[in-house]
Amino acid sequence: MWSNPRVPFQLSNQRKRLEPPGGKPIICNIVMNIEYWPFDRPMPRGVLPPPHGAQVAPPDVPNYSWVEYGMRCGMPRIMDMLAARKLRASAFTNAQVCDVYPSLMDEVIKANWELVGHGWFQKSLKHVDDEIEEITKSLARLEAAGGQRPRAWLGAGLGQTFDTPDHLKASGVEFLHDFVVDDLPFWIRTKHGPLVGLPYTFDLNDVPTYAIQNQSGDEMLTRLKATLSIFERETASNPRVLTLALHPHIIGVPHIAYQFEKALDILVARDDITFMTSSQIGDWFVAADGTGGAEVV
Repeated sequence: MWSNPRVPFQLSNQRKRLEPPGGKPIICNIVMNIEYWPFDRPMPRGVLPPPHGAQVAPPDVPNYSWVEYGMRCGMPRIMDMLAARKLRASAFTNAQVCDVYPSLMDEVIKANWELVGHGWFQKSLKHVDDEIEEITKSLARLEAAGGQRPRAWLGAGLGQTFDTPDHLKASGVEFLHDFVVDDLPFWIRTKHGPLVGLPYTFDLNDVPTYAIQNQSGDEMLTRLKATLSIFERETASNPRVLTLALHPHIIGVPHIAYQFEKALDILVARDDITFMTSSQIGDWFVAADGTGGAEVV
């Protein structure tokens, strides 16, 4: 009996030792969530609550503006920081971004960021009419934009139905970030064979940190330093994946971007860190693990 019907439970200190990529045991995945929140729908999240707790009917101009600022100003700001350090990001992208923000998509593709499936727009797969169609058209649109079919996926809001991993595997997706259960990749059971689970994060994630917990602007930097201190100890036995989960309307505002740039400089200065995108991490794990996911077959 499994506690999780998709992922077998295993203590992290009992996992098979994996050879670190290039001898560098901390693998950093810089993730930018690039999302389309339609003007004529209720906003999935807000920075400014409505007066007296009243429900806001669309258009929700203040909260829409919060997100649009990130696309207009936050994205160029963070893209410049990464380009200056020759770092790629994993772009977890709502496929409609290709049509709604074409000039932004051109810049993302020009920067050679890896496109990762993230739904059609920012709406959970739990609430779409046809899940298979939603996955299929999302992957096809990103492939048309970037010239390569996405190999990885994160559900909008990490949303899944009981069938989502099966549909993703059947659609050719190889790597899935939805299960936030480990600091290393792991195997996921599907009806169509093993799928690789990739780490994501709620702790080095700007949404919980700033939009939910209302922490100070330097909180992500503080958490990064603490995480690195723990990972330094643990990588004596196995590598660790360090994910930075970012959203342009949060990480891209000036006072937080200022702290984020300091975090980047800490990371690039270290000789035990390698930077990889989602599918690069997945490919490393498949080769290093060598089992082909036999435990979930």
